[in-house]
Amino acid sequence: MNEPVTSETYAAQLRRLAELTARVREQRAEANAWYDQQCAAADRAVAESADEVNRAERELAAARESQELVDAESAVLWQELNSRLGGGGRRAGTPPAPDLEAAGDPMPLLDTARDLLRRTRQPGELPNSVNPLLALCGVVGGVLAYALGASARALGGRADGELAVGLPVLALVLSLLGPVIGLVPARVIADRRHAVLSPRPVIVVVAAGLVTTLLLLIVT
Repeated sequence: MNEPVTSETYAAQLRRLAELTARVREQRAEANAWYDQQCAAADRAVAESADEVNRAERELAAARESQELVDAESAVLWQELNSRLGGGGRRAGTPPAPDLEAAGDPMPLLDTARDLLRRTRQPGELPNSVNPLLALCGVVGGVLAYALGASARALGGRADGELAVGLPVLALVLSLLGPVIGLVPARVIADRRHAVLSPRPVIVVVAAGLVTTLLLLIVT
């Protein structure tokens, strides 16, 4: 036969139930706090991952833009090199393939190549070895101008009126232009050699033309 439940036993049971309820509430609160912490940590991890992805995408876009810029600049420099060498690019060939193991900024290398092409594009001085050819230009110019002047004088001797007066003057002017006429072929020589017609070649041509003109005037 069961013993009757006394008030003291009932009160103990109520206390026990209250303790269990409080413990469950505490554990539930701890579980909720742990869950909130885990959710917050997961949110932070997702946010950091999203930032890293966005940063990686920006770096990738910048790298692609830099690659396109380098490729375009390399193509321009290679085309300029081909045009400088001539032959439609047959002498320079095709551009080299990119070095996948290369590191560093390629822009300084492109600047160096651009500077080299710029310096090679600048015309230089004509060498002293072409001085005889320049003197020949002056001689030919002097002879040509004297021949034109002589023709004008001959026409003036057979003409009447104003032509008889004007043609000798024209002949004198043409004869005096002899030293200058030689500069025309001299300029062609300088252009073919990608050089400038500096004062030294000009002096050689003019001096040879002037000497030729004076000798022809003295002889005749």
